[in-house]
Amino acid sequence: MIREKKRIYIVVKTYPTISKEYAELVCTAGILEDGSWIRLYPVPFRKLDMDEKYPKYTWVEVEVVRNTNDFRPETYRPDLSTILVGARPSKADWNERRRVIFNNKTIYTNLKELIDKAKEDGTSLAVFKPSKILDFTIQKVERNWDSNKLALLKSLSQQMNLFQTPEEIDEEFKVVNKVPYKFSYKFEDGSGKQSTMMIEDWEIGMLYFNCLSRANGDEKIATAKVKQMYFDEFAKKDLHFFLGTTKQFHNVAPNPFIIIGVFYPPMPMKNQQISLFD
Repeated sequence: MIREKKRIYIVVKTYPTISKEYAELVCTAGILEDGSWIRLYPVPFRKLDMDEKYPKYTWVEVEVVRNTNDFRPETYRPDLSTILVGARPSKADWNERRRVIFNNKTIYTNLKELIDKAKEDGTSLAVFKPSKILDFTIQKVERNWDSNKLALLKSLSQQMNLFQTPEEIDEEFKVVNKVPYKFSYKFEDGSGKQSTMMIEDWEIGMLYFNCLSRANGDEKIATAKVKQMYFDEFAKKDLHFFLGTTKQFHNVAPNPFIIIGVFYPPMPMKNQQISLFD
């Protein structure tokens, strides 16, 4: 396999999931210098050293090989021992973010057009601009990770750490809390078609738990705060979605895309729009 060094502008980190093969994983997506997409998978993000943990809207350099276990063309396997994280942004530079994210890239406004492209050539990452946000829905889901999967992962951890105490193994094995709600946007595209799409962004999961902490564990208050941010506040912005497909459903689901990130810069002035898209 061909090994390449890539410079990537990170725009997506999904909320961690657990995996029998890799334990806890984060799917990362970013934009290359030529404007094309790349997906980095697998990434055990929370096990990276502090200087290797990349925030969104940061350039990183890393050696990668095409992930042949994934038919989606954007997916690469990173060699995390080679990762170099660039300067972390001290404030939100929306002009720079726009410049990179919209560089040489189609901004989809018709969902059917994007789904057709996914079926035709395997496209699995895209920027999408909804024409109207209709609602933000909150649905209860399973509160805990699958107990059988957790037991298997803990057993594997014990086998790989024969010289650690049970307490040390328990500390190392700690997994991220599961979000007990599914958050989704209901929206309309440029053709007038209405869709509901779930959000699997790291930010929304962390926002929920931060709100829960400030609300002293009151989930009703916490979910209301999440909705206030994503529905009331973001709807006033120049809202775009980062969409990605799931490998399992890419070729079989009527709509294989989910929202893996949201981009919510302030509304641009007219003269800014001209300079961005000339």
